[in-house]
Amino acid sequence: MECWTDLDDVPRDVGPSVVTIGNFDGVHRGHRSVLARMVAAARALGGRAVAVTFDPHPLQVHRPDTAPELLTGVADRLELLAETGLDAVLLLEYTLEFARTTPEDFVRRYLVEALGAARVVVGRDVRFGRDNTGDLATMAELGRRHGFEVDVLEDIHGTAPAERRWSSTWVRELLTAGNVEAAAQILGRPHRVRGVVVHGDARGRELGYPTANLGRTSGMVPADGVYAGWMRRVHHPAGLPDGYLPVAVSIGTNPTFDGVERRVEAHVPSRTDLDLYDEEVVVELVHRLRPTLRFASVEELVDQMAQDVERTRALLADGPLVLRGAAGA
Repeated sequence: MECWTDLDDVPRDVGPSVVTIGNFDGVHRGHRSVLARMVAAARALGGRAVAVTFDPHPLQVHRPDTAPELLTGVADRLELLAETGLDAVLLLEYTLEFARTTPEDFVRRYLVEALGAARVVVGRDVRFGRDNTGDLATMAELGRRHGFEVDVLEDIHGTAPAERRWSSTWVRELLTAGNVEAAAQILGRPHRVRGVVVHGDARGRELGYPTANLGRTSGMVPADGVYAGWMRRVHHPAGLPDGYLPVAVSIGTNPTFDGVERRVEAHVPSRTDLDLYDEEVVVELVHRLRPTLRFASVEELVDQMAQDVERTRALLADGPLVLRGAAGA
């Protein structure tokens, strides 16, 4: 998948294309359904499937104090978008100046002139252009004026008993509660957190459970607790072992030691030989084992850690989680 961050990057012969617009935070099953449909339409047309998305998220520009925590950083968003079969992404920098673009100018400049859109795929609630004044009726009128079709998708819902519209907001609610299993059903995959491994207090190593401590992370960090999951070493040479490892993950402040800094720490069971410092890793959270607890003694903590590791081994014994029925998967 190509990624263009400027109109000058877009090939002059890019059209005809099938285009959609969105933030695609999390690239959940609802997003994947839209993207699968546009990819199929592009293949039938003999053109390219292109998603237009933004960085930073518009709410981070307009309402930085109340903007939601993003499910995925840019690197993971692009990686997940590539998995849908898209030919390209136009990643536009979202600024206050860009936000003043009128709906007609946005469509004409980006969709028509730059991307040669023959079809634009949108939901009924689409909003675009200055003050979100562009809507579905606006897009349809601009399509008639500029010669592209508008393909309208209905909302995608889960099945009973949770017949709610799949959305990034719903995933955030579940992660806030630590329910990574339910979040995975909406995402179509385990939720992931990305970061570079940094030096910590080395307390885990002293206790017999060395951990990879993630520095500044991207991707929403779920509720404090202990999780079972997988760790992928982003730049690990393909084909070599240890690139994808089972992990027991602790998220929290280490209350037994009166910690105050919230951390994400991953322990690889039965491995004390790994040197992961300064490596970029992606941690996929599959099961929540328990909430974070304050123990009366270090001995009680170590006993519980041993149980957590054994449960992690058992839960991950069948290998990485594969979710069936994810739209577009």
